[in-house]
Amino acid sequence: MTLPADVAATFCATLVDEWARAGVTDAVVCPGSRSTPLAVALAADRRIDVHVRLDERGGGFFALGMALATGRPVVVLTTSGTAAAELHASVVEAHQARVPLVVCTADRPPELHHVGAPQTIDQTHLYGGAVRLFVEPGVADEAAAPTWRSLASRAVLEATAGPLGPGPVHLNLAFREPLLGTAGELPPGRPEGAPWHGAVRGSAPAADTVAELARLLRATRRGVVLAGGGAGGARPELVTALAGRLGWPILADPRARCAEPAGDGRAVVVGAADTMLRARPFAEAMRPDLVLRVGALPASKALATWLDGAPQVAVDPHWAWQDPGRQAAQLVAADPDAVLTLLLGELGAPGAEDASSWAGEWRRAEEAAQSAIDAVLAGNPEPTEPAVARRLYALAEGDSSIVASSSMPVRDLEWFARPRSGPPRVLANRGANGIDGVVSTLLGVAAASKGMRTYGLVGDLALLHDASALVRSATATTAGGRFRCVVVDNAGGGIFSFLPQAAALDEATFEQLFGTPQLPALGDLVAASGYACSQPDTMDRFEEAVGEDAAGFVLVRTERKANVRLHAALAAAVKEAVSS
Repeated sequence: MTLPADVAATFCATLVDEWARAGVTDAVVCPGSRSTPLAVALAADRRIDVHVRLDERGGGFFALGMALATGRPVVVLTTSGTAAAELHASVVEAHQARVPLVVCTADRPPELHHVGAPQTIDQTHLYGGAVRLFVEPGVADEAAAPTWRSLASRAVLEATAGPLGPGPVHLNLAFREPLLGTAGELPPGRPEGAPWHGAVRGSAPAADTVAELARLLRATRRGVVLAGGGAGGARPELVTALAGRLGWPILADPRARCAEPAGDGRAVVVGAADTMLRARPFAEAMRPDLVLRVGALPASKALATWLDGAPQVAVDPHWAWQDPGRQAAQLVAADPDAVLTLLLGELGAPGAEDASSWAGEWRRAEEAAQSAIDAVLAGNPEPTEPAVARRLYALAEGDSSIVASSSMPVRDLEWFARPRSGPPRVLANRGANGIDGVVSTLLGVAAASKGMRTYGLVGDLALLHDASALVRSATATTAGGRFRCVVVDNAGGGIFSFLPQAAALDEATFEQLFGTPQLPALGDLVAASGYACSQPDTMDRFEEAVGEDAAGFVLVRTERKANVRLHAALAAAVKEAVSS
């Protein structure tokens, strides 16, 4: 008779073998006792790189960052009890942003539940509806061995190719002591290392749907393409080609990675839409007759308000229903690349562009707005939040990534990053839009980027919120990646200074509840964690600090009220530029 510990070891080795067959290359392990059988199996399989993170909350976001960077599911493993609860925030973000994760929580066996056993909580459906699949297979049993490969393979498929799109799955795995055993012969797998299950999904829309949409687009002169990033986004070259074919501008979130167009000049990427549309006369004059949306929604409230009332066609393969303004007249639930490719074939060759065309009006406004932004920022030699975002986007190599925190950093990138050729990839946790775990996400992206540079743009509170991410194991066997994280330190919650609370409340109450200045000196915190730390006081020195190769942080001090005034000055300058 096989010992129970050996059955558990064989069960875990089978899961790991099947995950490797399905293309999993990375696992994040948070130390704990009850998860020993699976942790040991992961470490024993050389096809999977194991990344140890000491804090489960940060470990979940580290895994999310790796999955964001690679598009492949990442396994994350915790022990039982509150360790499993610490993953909840990253599971919610992965669910809403559609990022593939295989979340494995170790659990006590049934006989230790409801009797006061330590580190034992109810982990059944712990993450509620935020997972694509929940399975609780119970303590490993030899009689169930024929099902083990199916369980592991289905977990990967549900995380990557399910009807709701990519997302997290949750395997709650109970283990009895003793926890260390010896794996025996694994149940046989598919020939030639194939995964146990495969999936084929149709992603192209019906021909009549494409033809009808093409007729609608062709009949609309004053249309815009709204391009966002994230799951459901389209290849940027297809977005640019379609916009050029239609003679429409592209209002692009930097996450869409739409490059500054070259060639015949029919397409224009509008990077200053937020500031341009704050100018009411311009916004009214340029209201579109139709909006074609691909990818995630932008952060700009000015843009969202401007779009209200305009008919919209949203292309989303996952039926995500990203439509808070309830303006989508039609939802095309199909792969955006397939939709755009078929539309290009249906639309045929473009006609000659008139110098006073719709796209030409947007191009002239975009050039005027960008010149106005440059002029205002040139008057501030010290680092400012808009200038830091703008310069970082300009400096980042085309094969690099920028991980932006929610709150002001991602908005400053969206509002002030000037479109360029060969743009970097921009990533952000915009599923649930929280600032938690952003440094861990950055480190996960860096670890998965295989030598390519990774930059971060975060606020001081985001860094403090995820300070445990700075702690790393001295025995780590995988590289941490090449990264430079820019931290904007405005002594608190800078975004609240733009909200009505700042004007409505007395300063003491506002600072207590919203400003929340913090005591830790960020430079001391970073240095104590063993990372390089620069604190430039001019934009020239900022550029030098960002260009340094050592992994570390660049701290930029700003002042919240001055930042509000600068944003107002930029909006005023752009308003004048586009109205003249």
